[in-house]
Amino acid sequence: MKPKRWSDPTKKLFPHQVGFTSPPHDFDAAPTDFLRIAPDTVGVHGRMLHVPGYSHELKQRADNFQLLEEFAYCMSNNGADVLGQVGTNWVHCNGTTPDDIAAFCDRLSDTYETPFHMAGMCLVEGLRELNAEKIVLNSVYYWPDWRDGIARFLKQAGFDLLYAGNFVDLGLYETQQEVNDQTWIFPGEVAETSMLRVAERAPQADAIVVNGMPNFRRSDGLPQRIVSLQAGLEGLTGKPIVSSDSALYWRIFKTLGLKPTRAHGRLLSLLS
Repeated sequence: MKPKRWSDPTKKLFPHQVGFTSPPHDFDAAPTDFLRIAPDTVGVHGRMLHVPGYSHELKQRADNFQLLEEFAYCMSNNGADVLGQVGTNWVHCNGTTPDDIAAFCDRLSDTYETPFHMAGMCLVEGLRELNAEKIVLNSVYYWPDWRDGIARFLKQAGFDLLYAGNFVDLGLYETQQEVNDQTWIFPGEVAETSMLRVAERAPQADAIVVNGMPNFRRSDGLPQRIVSLQAGLEGLTGKPIVSSDSALYWRIFKTLGLKPTRAHGRLLSLLS
């Protein structure tokens, strides 16, 4: 059980404490990004998943799925009020459906007495919040099997997926290896170009979905994720964008009963 001392506000460092996972490799920006847009009452703690020899394969995520429960246990024991799982592909790496993942999240939330949210499932929940039915998927840097896995997951959730394509499909890079060599960080103009191209594939779509956690360099070279660019990209395309980062942050804020300190796109603006 969660230690009883965490029910006493005077024992906590922050009134609202958020725990994030981090994928096995690469420095993760989610805790920093979330904290930048959160009220001062929020504190963030991160925990990296440990998978020796990790090479970004779906099978490695499936084989280490139990690490998510270990993360939930540790964060609950440390006094987190809500948990955010970074890494969109975890929802489909075992061939699971949205119903399977909803049940998994409910079980961990109940067992460790701390709400547990997965980025891939938050895409589904965010789209439903916007009443979106017809969608297009900007699969950014994803390998083809990653792209196909999240596309399947979104279809199983009941959405009419009109188009799904990664940066190679959209003609931004010639090969997947070129994409991989960028190490998840792309020129700033790739964000705008990819959004416009995916929107052109299906102008009738209600929303654009962006999986993963791509980074785009601003004019001074600093990488930024979609949440920082979202309002501008929505203005450019004329469509709401539901990205893995903004959807995860939206769901965490909703659980805490809070909202961001400033506007960050359509979905986050629904928080009151």
